[in-house]
Amino acid sequence: MNKNYYAILMAGGVGSRFWPVSTENNPKQFHDMLGTGDTLLQKTFYRLIKLIPKENVFILTNERYKDLVQEQLPVLTNRQVVLEPAMRNTAPCILYASLKIQKENQDAVMIVAPSDHWIEDEKKFNQNVKQAFDYSAKNDALLTLGIQPTFPNTGYGYIEFDKSSEGNIKPVDQFKEKPDYNTAKEYLAKGNFLWNAGIFIWSAKSVVEAFKNCEPKLYELFNKGIDVYNTDFEDDFIRDNYGKAENISVDYAIMEKSKNVFVLPAEFDWNDLGTWGSLYDKLEKDDSNNALVNAKVLAEDSSGNMIRTAKDKVVVVDGLNDYIVVDKEDVLLIFPKEKEQDIKRVLQSVKKKFGKDYV
Repeated sequence: MNKNYYAILMAGGVGSRFWPVSTENNPKQFHDMLGTGDTLLQKTFYRLIKLIPKENVFILTNERYKDLVQEQLPVLTNRQVVLEPAMRNTAPCILYASLKIQKENQDAVMIVAPSDHWIEDEKKFNQNVKQAFDYSAKNDALLTLGIQPTFPNTGYGYIEFDKSSEGNIKPVDQFKEKPDYNTAKEYLAKGNFLWNAGIFIWSAKSVVEAFKNCEPKLYELFNKGIDVYNTDFEDDFIRDNYGKAENISVDYAIMEKSKNVFVLPAEFDWNDLGTWGSLYDKLEKDDSNNALVNAKVLAEDSSGNMIRTAKDKVVVVDGLNDYIVVDKEDVLLIFPKEKEQDIKRVLQSVKKKFGKDYV
């Protein structure tokens, strides 16, 4: 394995649309959402160490999740668990981790990826990542993996690439926010738009330089700690300074402002597993077209449901179609699949009425 290969796994999000399984104290990346025996974090880690030395995989997470990370991935050393003392979006934590990695290895190339996505063809995934690593090691490039759209999805951002470019890796013309349905249809018809999966590959040198040029204040804040990174004094510096960082995504901070941005159209199937409906789409279905996790279901005149319970719980449904049914110790959710985007709002109502114990 190439000792210059590194990975930064983003594992700090709350995943509130997967409530009641995903909660503030135990978010979705720490759950076995697919019923495979591994949590999403574990699946992502095991996928990446087929290509990247396991000691070069860093987990970026909020300090409240430190114990969950170490419990699920006991092979990690303290050096590999990079803790955020405050929630500041993706740019500050990526810059912080990149400076640490660059100090350790000036020749490092890295992948930055969410820890909670679903990827089916792991062999193709690693082939694409290897191709992106090779390109980034030789070029000053901020590279992202774009997903070939299969339908006009309005829940993802899009990447427009240069149609005239030859070769597999394309210059990016611009990033587009989540579109309405008609705009998404136009994107697909044009043929040079990809879904933005939030997976990035670059050299440590290129990404640090991009922050220096595009976000000088953020760069200066974190570069002040360069002498103490990877030492016993690092925690004190981060505790004192992290909260001063601007709350900004890596897309806004560097990707949309830089001129050296490229995209590799991915060859693997991908899903961001952002909602119960997206999980339903990826799971096998029973004879009644219900997707089941852990549950034993007797379904009468019921189809299209996403049902998740404790292991081997018997569930009987009659006349129920296209619903999300999630049974978790002290919470039972029965909710129309078509209204799944409202779960975030319902979560706030539950918090207001019953307190934080349930969220």
